[in-house]
Amino acid sequence: MIRQSLLITITLMLGTVPVQAKVLGTFGVTYLIAEKDALAEIEARARQVDWNKVLDKKKIENYQGPPDRVSLTRAKRNRSFPVDMTYTTEIDVPDGKGGVLYPKGYTFNPFDYVTYPKTLVVIDGSDQEQVKWFAASEYDKRLDVTLLLTEGNFGTVSKRISRPLFYADRKIVERLKLKAVPSIIRQKGRLMEVTEVLLPVKYSKTATKLSRKKKGTP
Repeated sequence: MIRQSLLITITLMLGTVPVQAKVLGTFGVTYLIAEKDALAEIEARARQVDWNKVLDKKKIENYQGPPDRVSLTRAKRNRSFPVDMTYTTEIDVPDGKGGVLYPKGYTFNPFDYVTYPKTLVVIDGSDQEQVKWFAASEYDKRLDVTLLLTEGNFGTVSKRISRPLFYADRKIVERLKLKAVPSIIRQKGRLMEVTEVLLPVKYSKTATKLSRKKKGTP
């Protein structure tokens, strides 16, 4: 139970903002023009559509992330650095038995007690090259990876990435001391290790421009 409480605390520390699309049903049924009552039938069917769900779907597809999102530059080199996850609790952490495991204001490093099994990959969803890089990488196929977007349209990114999408708000960016993306974050001993990734040449905007020049295209 203590282990579970600590993992909950780590989740609170990271504070990711999830956005997952739901199956809202099928709309836009096509009817053959066979009789005069067809229009009446279409109107009747239209009245059965839950338009609130349709609007919610559009809202999700157009979602751009939390209001306090942070723009990060693209990584200019490969580098890694440690991040101390020592944390001062902002709330009372329950012990699962009706008591308090850690009171508000208590300072501790959760990695002294538990292992964080996830690998976090952070990209700018508005950068097409970063989205392509992730979709082609090993991380897109791993179940232990959580993808975080600093920016980007949910509907656009979800068409390229067939996995749950989450957004990193200012709190998680500052907590992990993120400076550039893509970044890969995983536990290393009592610390988190952040690795900034320089995109391969094939995902570079500069390489794309050079390729176009060689082909004589604008």
